[in-house]
Amino acid sequence: MSTAAVVVRELTVDYRNFRALRGVSLSLEPGVTGLLGPNGAGKTTLLRTLATASPPGGGDVRVLGMDPRTPEGRLAIRRRLGYLPQDPGFHPSFTAFEFVDYVAILKEMTDRAARHQEVLRVLDAVGMAERRSKRIKQLSGGMRQRVALAAALVGDPGFIVLDEPTVGLDPEQRLRFRELIADLGDGRTVLLSTHQTEDVAALCRRVVVLDHGTVKFDGEPSALAGVATGRVWNGAERDPRALAGWRTGAGSVRNIGTPPPGATLVEPTLEDGYLLLLDATQKDAA
Repeated sequence: MSTAAVVVRELTVDYRNFRALRGVSLSLEPGVTGLLGPNGAGKTTLLRTLATASPPGGGDVRVLGMDPRTPEGRLAIRRRLGYLPQDPGFHPSFTAFEFVDYVAILKEMTDRAARHQEVLRVLDAVGMAERRSKRIKQLSGGMRQRVALAAALVGDPGFIVLDEPTVGLDPEQRLRFRELIADLGDGRTVLLSTHQTEDVAALCRRVVVLDHGTVKFDGEPSALAGVATGRVWNGAERDPRALAGWRTGAGSVRNIGTPPPGATLVEPTLEDGYLLLLDATQKDAA
């Protein structure tokens, strides 16, 4: 029996004369799945569709077993969905508690005492219970993201969508946020959209790469890194034939592309594989 929380088959989405998604098919099961892709690849369109913020076009979509095309399905999905958009739309004069409470009201939690207990639970889960009376405008960027995550956790959702949750955070804040996201993937289905390949490498058991509205890769992070096997090498200078190259802190230049004979090959990273994959898809589209 399938444990997939999300099943997408041949999904297409059009905006006027532009096709944002072109026959996307995937299924999402418990754990953290990373979503990578360049700007304009269709990532935000896919997230908004799964979060019921935008209607599906062609194809079939099921989220937590329900159809987002129907009013009943959208309402049922929203009750069980956690959504952290890139811009959470904070009201700066709200306190942390008031913001999360407002989201709980939108999720139709009408019992005031039970709702407030739930708000305190999720604020505590993200380490913000002691700062619940602080106004949003008084919080740091990392703390605001924690409040937004708390709002996404209201009602213990079975499916959580995170859109660039670590953008703008300093290294320590990003590490703390990784801890939170890793815990979310225990028994839940989490879709993490990000430009930070190191976050995907650290957190995700699976990665999906979108480009030009289609799925270009779907597999384990190690397999994406493997795309660059034999194509990353160190040299004294940037090789003019390399797709990319930069001088490292050790003084050597890390080159990515087609190595010359006798090159000193090095272990590829997920970022290396991602770069080469996108380069290949761009050449195919040309």
